[in-house]
Amino acid sequence: MAAPVRVRFAPSPTGHLHVGGARTALFNWLYARHHGGAFILRIEDTDRSRSTEENIGLIVEALEWLGLDWDEGPPAPGYRQTERLPSYREHAERLRAAGRAYYCDCAPADLERARRAAQARKETFRYAGRCRDRGLRAGALRLRIPDAGATVVNDLIHGPVTFEHGQLDDWILVRSDGTPTYNFCVVVDDVTMRITHVIRGDDHLSNTPKQILCYEALGYPVPEMAHVSMILGPDRSRLSKRHGATSVQAFRDAGIVPEAMVNYLARLGWSHGDQEIFSRQELVELFDVKAVASSGAVFDHTKLAWLSHEYLKAMDGARLAALATPFIRAAGLAPPADPARLSPILDTLRERARTLVELVAAGRFYFEAPSAYEPVAAQTFLTPEGARRLGLLRERLAALTEFTAGALEGATRGLAAELGLKLVDLAQLSRLAVTGGTASPPIFAVLALLGRAETLARLDRARAVAGGAA
Repeated sequence: MAAPVRVRFAPSPTGHLHVGGARTALFNWLYARHHGGAFILRIEDTDRSRSTEENIGLIVEALEWLGLDWDEGPPAPGYRQTERLPSYREHAERLRAAGRAYYCDCAPADLERARRAAQARKETFRYAGRCRDRGLRAGALRLRIPDAGATVVNDLIHGPVTFEHGQLDDWILVRSDGTPTYNFCVVVDDVTMRITHVIRGDDHLSNTPKQILCYEALGYPVPEMAHVSMILGPDRSRLSKRHGATSVQAFRDAGIVPEAMVNYLARLGWSHGDQEIFSRQELVELFDVKAVASSGAVFDHTKLAWLSHEYLKAMDGARLAALATPFIRAAGLAPPADPARLSPILDTLRERARTLVELVAAGRFYFEAPSAYEPVAAQTFLTPEGARRLGLLRERLAALTEFTAGALEGATRGLAAELGLKLVDLAQLSRLAVTGGTASPPIFAVLALLGRAETLARLDRARAVAGGAA
């Protein structure tokens, strides 16, 4: 019987979570949920100069925003590398005692000179093994790599990848100051956490043969490996800040909805036929790491914005209100005191907005009266004749028993007929008066949502401006 699937996401907390890391986390999460396994969050914080509590918080915040919950990990103890140093020391001693590792006292300056010389010859630097058989009792601890043969990485995405041992060197497990290296920590953490599948970026593929040899030297089974290709910019270079936003938080702050971000990242290198939009449950049911493409995927900001728009249109009203409220406040506006009033307002805006930022900007007039009017429209509508029409319209609307969209349209249509006007003439006049512009959701729905008192007050203000234009 196969062991239960256990996967991990192991970021180094050096800043905001990059979308590449977020996709890796998502693929691991989907694989675990698909197989009923465990998703583990492990913090690789051995770089003390860059691994701060603030940066750890940023990673946790990004994962929570994406809805990627973990079964094991912080804040529980034992899931940060700085908490696991005794385990690294124990495994290092096991390798040394078994003769699979040896101490090296080669000076870093000498090694650097040899590295530069190899570069000058356009060769890959490989430690010459000077200390292999010296029997030293102290120094940096190196893993003894076999001289002959090859290690094959049977990658679930790329297929078999062969690394000749002649390409590898006796890499350092523990530095001379006693600190373990990244590659060694990864192996020890994965075996002690019983990780069955390692899904990570293909920038780690070159490290994999070294790690496999370390697993074997320790006598542990090697996890299944899957290396996901890099995310590319439109120019097919590795996605970076010069291509625009790259962090999860940047897209969140730009108003992309989290459901769209998850959907987009899942489709970035993985597909299921021509289907574009997936519920989270569909992703869990359908995801297969073996179906992930081996070539790099180009990040398309336009496609992400389209997905965000699709989710905004279809989203449950309560969910949309919860997502939009922080953006309303961030714009310096106050959401309605009665939360039940917010969903109908957002329903009039969601069809055209691609992001929550756009949604709030388009509906700003719902939360505050316009402080100015579009200049060209004002010259056309806010005239003495416009003031007269606004006065008549105000009287007609104030007399309504029910302040509903249907009643408002009926009253406006009747007044337009009496004045020999088209409905659009009074509709645009009232739109300018209450929103400050000439584009808005259906105006009678807007008036009904603003309510009687606010609508009449805005008509009065526009009438005063129009009357003063004489």
